[in-house]
Amino acid sequence: MSITVTGKVEKSGFGVGVWALITDMGTTYELYNPPAQLKKTQSKVTVTGNIREDIMTIAMIGPVLEVTDFQT
Repeated sequence: MSITVTGKVEKSGFGVGVWALITDMGTTYELYNPPAQLKKTQSKVTVTGNIREDIMTIAMIGPVLEVTDFQT
């Protein structure tokens, strides 16, 4: 399922750390293999991607979002 969401990117402190997108509505998505340009704390970004229901992660902080495109 493809979605487009806007929010802020943060590194979550689970294990070695995972990158997450916290939307303006408060939903947290775990970013799956995010591009290098997205791996930094950002206050506003719009991400398009696919919800991956076929994988599980150790962090389990929210739905897993595989990024296909983004704009800062």
